[in-house]
Amino acid sequence: MIVNPYSTGVTLDRLAAVQAVLGEAFEVETRQTEERGHATELAREAVGTADAIVVFSGDGTYNEAVNGACGEMPFGFLPGGGASVLPRALGVSRDPVRAAAQVRDALANRRIRTISLGCVNGRRFTFSAGIGFDAEAVRRVDRKGRTVDGARAGNSAFVTTIIAILLESRLRIEPQLELEGFGRAAFVFVANGRPYTFMGPLALQLTSSGDFAGGLDFVAPRRVLPRTALRMTFRIFRGAGESDADLLAAHDLDSLTVRCDRPLPLQVDGEDLGDVAEATFHAERDALEVLV
Repeated sequence: MIVNPYSTGVTLDRLAAVQAVLGEAFEVETRQTEERGHATELAREAVGTADAIVVFSGDGTYNEAVNGACGEMPFGFLPGGGASVLPRALGVSRDPVRAAAQVRDALANRRIRTISLGCVNGRRFTFSAGIGFDAEAVRRVDRKGRTVDGARAGNSAFVTTIIAILLESRLRIEPQLELEGFGRAAFVFVANGRPYTFMGPLALQLTSSGDFAGGLDFVAPRRVLPRTALRMTFRIFRGAGESDADLLAAHDLDSLTVRCDRPLPLQVDGEDLGDVAEATFHAERDALEVLV
């Protein structure tokens, strides 16, 4: 079990309870992350020495671990972050102790589901990636730092940051990237499953179809204008369908190439990957075994 002790929902009591539940059926070796990227190393080390990897953390650490041992063994995901989008989207309990019981039983009974992953510029992602708007929001929230106990800023910080970005732009974002074969857009959201993310109890769907079994979906506003910003925001997060006059959209893609007029922020699973001038996305179908 890989644990990020700084994740919002990880406490000593919860960790002990999770270990006890998993320990009812399996011998559990717990390793705690010490720095960014450490979960990737720990997952690689577990290959060939364990029956499964269970990750108790938030989405960023899930992403690191998957990039360390994807395809090598089954994964279980326990919600320990502020959003923990991946386990929630897979139907795992929001309570980490109940989730541990689900993972334990799934491994004991070999209940394994195979899901697809996304990949951009060599980095895998489990549920979402984006260039421009949402990646800029992730970056700004990261810059706020963490609390004294190591927790990342929560949903309220993301909401206020998104509002700030929109106000700074005066609700106007012109086309600044090219989606090869589709057209120009202001920014792009790329989804590997549904929902795209959660805002507290609210699921933000992004696309009207798609799941973890297929290819990639994307939604990209052609431009953001003051008179259309509210309507477009509602449509995007309710779940957009096909392309129209305001939006570019596509479902179940194997690949997507994006070229930016200038370097723009890129995020995967809520992790800032820096600025990119070009990004190539592709779907890795049936790439990861999950315990659900």
